[in-house]
Amino acid sequence: MRGMKHTALLTVLVLASAAACAGSRPAADTIVTNARVYTVDPARPWAEAVAVKDGRVLFVGPAKAALRHKGAATAVVDAGGRLVLPGFMDSHVHFVSGSLNLARIDLAGTKTVAEVQDRIRAYVEANPGTGWVQGRGWMYPAFPGNMPHKALLDAVVPDRPAFMRCADGHSSWVNSKALALAGIDRATQDPANGRVVRDANGEPTGALLEEASALVAKFIPEPTPEETLAALRVGLEEAARRGVTRVHGLGGEFEALDLFARLRDEGALTVRMTVAMWVDEPGPDEADWKAYDEARAKYRDEWLAVDGVKLMLDGVIDSGTGAMLDPYEGEKVNKGKLFWRAEDYMKAVAAFNARGIQVSTHSIGDAAIRLSLDAYEAGQRAEAGRDVRNKIEHAEDIAASDIQRFGRLGVIGSFQPLHANPEPGWIGSWIAHAGPEREQRAFAWKAVLDGGGRLAFGSDWPVVTVDPWPALQIAVTRQDLDGKPEGGWLPQHKVSVAEAVHAYTMGGAFAMHREADEGSLTPGKLADLIVLSQDIFAVDPSRISKTEVVLTMVGGKIVRDAR
Repeated sequence: MRGMKHTALLTVLVLASAAACAGSRPAADTIVTNARVYTVDPARPWAEAVAVKDGRVLFVGPAKAALRHKGAATAVVDAGGRLVLPGFMDSHVHFVSGSLNLARIDLAGTKTVAEVQDRIRAYVEANPGTGWVQGRGWMYPAFPGNMPHKALLDAVVPDRPAFMRCADGHSSWVNSKALALAGIDRATQDPANGRVVRDANGEPTGALLEEASALVAKFIPEPTPEETLAALRVGLEEAARRGVTRVHGLGGEFEALDLFARLRDEGALTVRMTVAMWVDEPGPDEADWKAYDEARAKYRDEWLAVDGVKLMLDGVIDSGTGAMLDPYEGEKVNKGKLFWRAEDYMKAVAAFNARGIQVSTHSIGDAAIRLSLDAYEAGQRAEAGRDVRNKIEHAEDIAASDIQRFGRLGVIGSFQPLHANPEPGWIGSWIAHAGPEREQRAFAWKAVLDGGGRLAFGSDWPVVTVDPWPALQIAVTRQDLDGKPEGGWLPQHKVSVAEAVHAYTMGGAFAMHREADEGSLTPGKLADLIVLSQDIFAVDPSRISKTEVVLTMVGGKIVRDAR
């Protein structure tokens, strides 16, 4: 009898203890359940539910266990059996210009002169006036000889200045009115890192390469702060709609930090911002150091942080301005051009790395990539132990002997998969300029990954859409969105769905020094997640681009709900 009483007493004590534990279990603010959760956390890659409290992940695991965190005020989100992922990180955007361009002429996808002219004409008719007509997104193959002419733009915009940026952002097309306003004629000298394209008689054609675009762009009135702020609000909505929860701003964002701060303070900043400072040749001066240090000290929270610098080392292969080791296909001399003196660039990288500052370098051609790797390696030797996480942006054509250096040196390959869209109108000029040998190493994501390198995926918005789903499809298939070519363009460079998702999540988090707080759905990390319309792991890869984001949560707050 005494044994029975002892056992009963122990049972009561155990039950009381269990009840106490249950009572102390923290109540979640939100529970996302009835889901197929891919966490990107190798310790628990798959789960059924996510519980959120105070803006962070409280619990990830079975639905029944998650619901034990349900309190009187807990909101329960039924994901409807859909796939849940960590929020996507775009590792290369120009968020200000992308947002502003949402209200301008979108020429993306146009393949003929007629299509280009039709879109411009429709905009002009809908927006009469005397001000500048601006657009973006044309590609070289749409025009005879792969280069636009002012006469084609004059035909639809004869009486207003017009400025149309190429999709790659490295060339511009202007009309006669714009040339006259800027005073560009036969006598105009080419800038150091640019070229005014001319006809056989020396007359400017209206095509401007690289820095020559600035000869006209400087005459375009800058948007007011309020106009920019209004555009940013639209851009934030667009990013949330696409499932992007953090971006790395690499041009234009540093100058707009006060506007982003205003949005943050209003509670309207629905995308987290990591911002780099742009530095031009010959490198940082005292004003640059002061500006960076002040901004870094002022902006370093979860929503808005200054981290790193952006350097522009060369142009693009499509127009023959990317810096190559050997002349472009069919040319005897032109190897493109470095936009920095090699010694200035090496010195700048060393100076930044010595202060623990990450360098993100636009390096597209194999010569520019090699110089970046050389500079990063020298910086590492001098500053052993510093975890700066230098990045190479784009890295479109890496010399075979340099691919393994990404992994060996810990250099992050910051790639934009949509740039590798094998649709002829997009990639045709690239292939023609590179030639067959260099084409084989085009956009070598898998080779970098297999060599121990890290990938961080992004868009380069507004060069292409901020929507990551077409890009993810191309990363996985190496086909255009119509499924061509069969088997994929250079299929050896494909990555898996899991590898692509990692590059958009943990890869981006690591690249932005955010892996402790973001990139996976792990207890303790920020509750940034997205719910998708379809399971990208289960659907035919050719349908990934059709993915829609039905819910976006940032910091535990639902910023978009389209269920």
